[in-house]
Amino acid sequence: MDQITLSACAEVGFQVAGRKGAHGAMRALRRVLPLEAYEFVAYDPVTERHRSLVSDGLTVVPAPREPLARAREPYPMEGAHLAAYGWSEGLTTPLLLAEGRYTGLLHLSAAAFPPHARTLMAALSPTLAHVTDLTRCVIDPVGLPKGFAAVAFDRAGVVRDVAGAARSEVVAGDPSMAAFARAFLDSRELSRRGLWQDATGRWREVRVLRAGVGSHGALQGAVVAERACGLPYELTGREVDVLTRVAAGDSNPQIAAALVLSVRTVTTHLEHIFAKLGCDSRTRVTTKALAEGLCRIDL
Repeated sequence: MDQITLSACAEVGFQVAGRKGAHGAMRALRRVLPLEAYEFVAYDPVTERHRSLVSDGLTVVPAPREPLARAREPYPMEGAHLAAYGWSEGLTTPLLLAEGRYTGLLHLSAAAFPPHARTLMAALSPTLAHVTDLTRCVIDPVGLPKGFAAVAFDRAGVVRDVAGAARSEVVAGDPSMAAFARAFLDSRELSRRGLWQDATGRWREVRVLRAGVGSHGALQGAVVAERACGLPYELTGREVDVLTRVAAGDSNPQIAAALVLSVRTVTTHLEHIFAKLGCDSRTRVTTKALAEGLCRIDL
């Protein structure tokens, strides 16, 4: 490919990553391909169906048959579609991410495609596949801490990947996390942080954020991000339990009843907590615990 083509490819990637998305990418692609019209068709892994996502000009409906949709290389569009919609020449590109996951199709129409069109579209497929990836979560990168693995949930409990973050298999695999995320979405909180003990007993620092999921972030969702950690301030697991109850406003007798402890034992735990956190009152302990995410997240 010549320099102009390489430049256009770079611009396509830039537009896909930016706010202009599909339409911006197609404007860049039109520098090297004489396109008359186009349509992005997204594949929804939840319903296992295709649907038109973004188009300009004519639209190909319904989606192609499954064998065609699962092809790995660009192929000529079926003659029936060309005749029905008045396209001169058609090319369909299966869109697959770099790891090979299929996200949809891109239909292109032109008076005539140059010889390098198929090679070019095959090369652009991993980049353009992000346009039709309905499993992605749209989140401001500033809101997700570095070093955290994450997944997102929509209200239906569907697990979605978070672009730019490693997938948290421990969160995705916990059957209680979907309900936890839905309860967070029903609350008025914008974010939440805390400590979580996973099924293996390992402690993890957890951040929960609101974010858009699905196509262009159209659905409300929650991102659950985590990383393994040790308990801060040399707290013990039981002290985290007591601290969590204090932050919730429980009295010593209420904490004792909830944790099946004596009131004297609760008082001893509180003395240790005050000393470790450098606080001299329940109010200051509560403020510090909520600000630094020292409370247990219960599922």
